[in-house]
Amino acid sequence: MSTPATNRSSHLASLARNDCWNKIGMRGDASCPELKIHIHCRNCPVYSAAAIEILDRELPANYLEQWTRYIAKEQPAAQGDMQSVVVFRIASEWFALPTSVFKEIVGIRPVHSLPHRRNGMVLGITNIRGELLVCISLRQILRLDEAAESKKEGSRAANARMLFLQHEDLRAVCPVDEVFGVHRFHLRELMAVPTILSKATPAFTKAVLPWGQGTVGLLDETLLFYSVNRGLA
Repeated sequence: MSTPATNRSSHLASLARNDCWNKIGMRGDASCPELKIHIHCRNCPVYSAAAIEILDRELPANYLEQWTRYIAKEQPAAQGDMQSVVVFRIASEWFALPTSVFKEIVGIRPVHSLPHRRNGMVLGITNIRGELLVCISLRQILRLDEAAESKKEGSRAANARMLFLQHEDLRAVCPVDEVFGVHRFHLRELMAVPTILSKATPAFTKAVLPWGQGTVGLLDETLLFYSVNRGLA
């Protein structure tokens, strides 16, 4: 006579043969009654037993040969030209900088003014996790028109962030009106900078990147930090 335990073992074995995790498990429609007990397929003995069975199988005769051919095969070069940037907004303009120059993105912090600094580029110093850092106005460097800002003060304040940037030995914080996030693109997508770039100084923009229904100005981080360094001298 079969027992409940025997029936349950038979049921579980049947599920394993039918790769139940892909059909009625977490990768399927999640209708498996075992999920009420184990919460996730990886906690279920069916899943564990199937994994052990796979690991215990003898390797096919041509297994090493197949993997040797796969690894030796030249990989497509298309992935090699992928780049990532962080997209952000100042006033009504969208810009991007390589992710490599970003240390952190934080909320707006108090900025304390510095004496004898009236050039507009240096806003003061701010505290980021106990470290005092110079706060720089990208708006001033890029010569963006204050009048181009949105009149929705509350919305702008809610979206405002500070970019903690580092290039070589220079570290600085720059307030911006909004941060979209990380965006990946192919180098072939880059376009030349137009002769007249709306409001921003073309000298700091090394390329234009298609983004959504518009474009983003890809800033030259080397030139940008060179200007910051000169402003701090």
